[in-house]
Amino acid sequence: MANSLERHLTFARLSDISPDEIIAHMSDPRVAEHMPLLTFKWEHDAVTKFIAAKEEYWRRDGLGHWAISCHGRYVGWGGFQKEGDEWDYGLVLKPESFGLGAVISKKAIAFAMADTRIPLVTFLLPPSRKNPKRTFKDTTLYHH
Repeated sequence: MANSLERHLTFARLSDISPDEIIAHMSDPRVAEHMPLLTFKWEHDAVTKFIAAKEEYWRRDGLGHWAISCHGRYVGWGGFQKEGDEWDYGLVLKPESFGLGAVISKKAIAFAMADTRIPLVTFLLPPSRKNPKRTFKDTTLYHH
């Protein structure tokens, strides 16, 4: 199932997604519940600034956060962002797509393992996670 689903995942630029779709996604209280730093209202100005900031990471580092789709439908955003000398991995899914996190992360980590710019990745899980171990259960994310 995961391999089949993984084939239907696509990573694109956030600028390819309708700002209204991102506003709806980020305004959902179920998303905000897992993002303690989300303290402002998402509106067109916020989305414009958000996308511009993410595009700046792409310009600066050649890599950044993606818009993620499954079967051609936007399910959230995430990917890698360089913070100092380290790469952070983040994933923010629409509530109806919360169960896709492990499959998306597996594909993203495979990308990172093939990219020589990324020697290691930092994962931060929100304190609201009820079962952090479940996040990567049955998913080999790193191997040598």
